[in-house]
Amino acid sequence: MDIETRAAQPYAAVRATVTTETFAKVADRLPEVMQWLADRELPVLGAPFLRYLRVTGEEFEVEAGIPTIAEVPADGDVFTATLPAGQYAVALHEGSPDGLAAVTDRMLAGTARFDRDGDRWGARLETYFTDPAVQPDPSKWTTEVAIRLADS
Repeated sequence: MDIETRAAQPYAAVRATVTTETFAKVADRLPEVMQWLADRELPVLGAPFLRYLRVTGEEFEVEAGIPTIAEVPADGDVFTATLPAGQYAVALHEGSPDGLAAVTDRMLAGTARFDRDGDRWGARLETYFTDPAVQPDPSKWTTEVAIRLADS
């Protein structure tokens, strides 16, 4: 696990409350966000991500987002917001997304104080660097887990 200082990053996203069984309900909407950005001629500035806003035993409140240049007025289900600047704990995962929970658990088991209030997270992200349409083998996918640290 590394520590990185990150600047604030605007993004466009959709949000949903899902379970492990219904996760695709939000993740599968990334093409919709990409089209929304294209329709407004807003550039894509990075890989797509999932932002976990609230995590309980059974439910996740999640945003499926794509970094862009600026916040703009919302239109329909797609909105813009900004990931907060700050120090982030970061770990890279090579392989199937099934292994991401273990990566996150190892990070959370450490001594770092994270930006969270109970089950709500300031910025907890999974960024997907591999396009499944280009690389269909999940064992070759690269995903970053990044969690914002609490301010000192």
